[in-house]
Amino acid sequence: MTAADPETSQTNDYELGQKAAQGDMAAFEQLYQRHNRRVYSLCLRMTGNVSEAEDLAQEVFIQLFRKIGSFRGESAFTTWLHRLTVNQVLMHFRKRGVRMEQTTEDGETPIQIVKGTENPNSMPVVDRIALDKAIAQLPPGYRTVFTLHDIEGHEHEEIARMLGCSVGTSKSQLHKARMKLRGLLRQQKEAE
Repeated sequence: MTAADPETSQTNDYELGQKAAQGDMAAFEQLYQRHNRRVYSLCLRMTGNVSEAEDLAQEVFIQLFRKIGSFRGESAFTTWLHRLTVNQVLMHFRKRGVRMEQTTEDGETPIQIVKGTENPNSMPVVDRIALDKAIAQLPPGYRTVFTLHDIEGHEHEEIARMLGCSVGTSKSQLHKARMKLRGLLRQQKEAE
């Protein structure tokens, strides 16, 4: 794979998106075939639950069908779809979190607990939102490698092939991305 391949696929994704927005179901189907595994994998990593991930992946593609016309091609389609997916999962956590209850051994529900707030120092949804904000502030190269490795689970060899760079560059970019993220997250926490 050369460095030009992602751009070609981005162009194709953009063109497919334009066709899908005009009602071309074959174009939408092609987008689905191209990206459904990536969307499902991200949902599964975020939820840790196979059936929730399957349901959320379906919801993401329903949202994609509704919003495909708003994709302007200013970023890679995969970046836009990733953001759409993360937002869908976070919305799911917010809806589900309010309904999570703690029960006693007798089956009674003495207090209602919003998932993630049992321990105020450990709020997964809030942490994910902070992490998303920090990731968005990373330089594009760092963000791409971080997303491919730490979020989507690709190995450095795969990333190097996808981006047309060396394995060492991929590892270096990931290390720098993580260091920068730590700093950004620390700044966010201090600002609160």
